[in-house]
Amino acid sequence: VSMSSRSHYDTIVIGVGSMGSAAVYHLARRGQNVLGIEQFDIPNDLGSSGGMTRIIRLSYHEDPSYVPLVIRAFELWRELQESAGEQLLHPTGSIHAGPPGSPIFEASLRSCREHGLSHEVLNGAEISKRFPGYRLPNDHMGVYQEGGGFLLADRCIVAHVTAAQALGAEIHAGEKVLDWEVLADKVRVETDRSIYLAEKLVIAAGPWASKQIPLLAS
Repeated sequence: VSMSSRSHYDTIVIGVGSMGSAAVYHLARRGQNVLGIEQFDIPNDLGSSGGMTRIIRLSYHEDPSYVPLVIRAFELWRELQESAGEQLLHPTGSIHAGPPGSPIFEASLRSCREHGLSHEVLNGAEISKRFPGYRLPNDHMGVYQEGGGFLLADRCIVAHVTAAQALGAEIHAGEKVLDWEVLADKVRVETDRSIYLAEKLVIAAGPWASKQIPLLAS
């Protein structure tokens, strides 16, 4: 974790978890002078993406419009793990299953078809036979998509932060943001250690976002 006497940045990022660490890295990659501020350790187990692993999948049942974003995310994860020199992305395949006509199955199948993703449609018996960890009713239906897998969540955060620092980004851990305000042409951020100015502010505070953005708490 780096410290310096600088107080003026192009961009300040509040929260250096999965989203914040990626934001810091990509801003630094674009040549910006960036400060990332995290109130806890980096990484920690208090954020929404803290812990050992998180699922990544192409067959998005929430909405097919996510698929192009995830395809791009796969490209970026592969770039990051190559530069970090360690495997972060583990492709294992993914299964979305449920009773016939269930939203998870139907919407996952739709996302695969709309975006031409290679996939297989299996019934419960076929899934249980092929993947013995599952014991689904025979009439259940599932979409198997070979592109799914998992990411080493904590290691991804560390990799983003390390790469960002190598590009000149400044990262402060164990520093709590007390307040921020928009001035005439800048943003002022006050923490329990100092006061910083920036041209732009990114808030990636996860569960604490409503404390930084009062509108979210209303």
